[in-house]
Amino acid sequence: MTYIAKPGLHHPTLPKNALCYTRRDYEGKVSTLCAGCGHDSISAAIIQACWELAIEPHRLAKLSGIGCSSKTPDYFLGNSHGFNTVHGRMPSVLTGANLANRELLYLGVSGDGDSASIGIGQFVHAIRRGVNMVYIVENNGVYGLTKGQFSATADQGSVSKRGVVNTDNPIDMVGLALQLGASFVARSFSGDKQQLVPLIKAAIAHRGAAFIDVISPCVAFNNHAGSTKSYDYVREHNEAVNRLDVISAREAIGVDYAEGELAEVRQHDGSVLRLRKLHADYDPGDRIAAMNYVHAHQVRGEIVTGLLYLDPDPHDLHEHLNTVATPFNALGAEALCPGAATLEQINASLR
Repeated sequence: MTYIAKPGLHHPTLPKNALCYTRRDYEGKVSTLCAGCGHDSISAAIIQACWELAIEPHRLAKLSGIGCSSKTPDYFLGNSHGFNTVHGRMPSVLTGANLANRELLYLGVSGDGDSASIGIGQFVHAIRRGVNMVYIVENNGVYGLTKGQFSATADQGSVSKRGVVNTDNPIDMVGLALQLGASFVARSFSGDKQQLVPLIKAAIAHRGAAFIDVISPCVAFNNHAGSTKSYDYVREHNEAVNRLDVISAREAIGVDYAEGELAEVRQHDGSVLRLRKLHADYDPGDRIAAMNYVHAHQVRGEIVTGLLYLDPDPHDLHEHLNTVATPFNALGAEALCPGAATLEQINASLR
């Protein structure tokens, strides 16, 4: 289907953002995924978030690995920078690109196989280093491209389409991100656009490692009775701790949320996150409490969604390394190769 070009003409009445772009300008190619795949809903949420934020497409770089999830960057922001890496190696390529050009917005899209199995080491180091990025895992609990084997995030006791019971303990990507020091951690459901779009917008505005685990049912291999990542199961066991609204520094975006305690957090770029707490005792600013809350509800078979943790004063890899403000790819040879005398000073400081 990707060879079928989308019509270039847009209806003149389509709404436009501050850049005079329509939502269609943020789309990509025609999806080749199965009809009803949750991944397509995530792509639609990314498109909506970037359109509402009026992001210039050339300012965003999207990177992925291998898998159904890693195909999706072809289906959104067709005018952005893109790089499809080998299986599980997206985080290191994203880290290198971020170090070379800090002025771009980095969006890493991965899957539970790509990040929780072959690429788990890459995921761990990108998160712990605080790379300034939005890292989205499209989590369906199976290897869809190889016909539905359990992935590392499949819950113990869940049943495959062929009736096989998973006996392995699952890897909880949210718990791992919290433990590794991610400064923005969230979980959502591909079928909940009202929750997912504001989370993506907030993650883009965040400076630091922003991680979003999105439960995204595989309609071909993991959407049956016995699956804990099916549409029905997630809808029945979804435990939303808050609802999020984003007020950007440029304009207010109003969204109707459920009544509850209101908490406001200002981010470094001037945007304000407004949290409507559905659970008044939940504190997204306490990392340890967030870990305990997620695990306690996980034991009860509940999937906690929403903004789970937010560090209002985050630091990214460039701050840790004390790099110069000028992107590395814009530095000249004199700055990149300061000469033998400077190298000798560096070596002497290490002795």
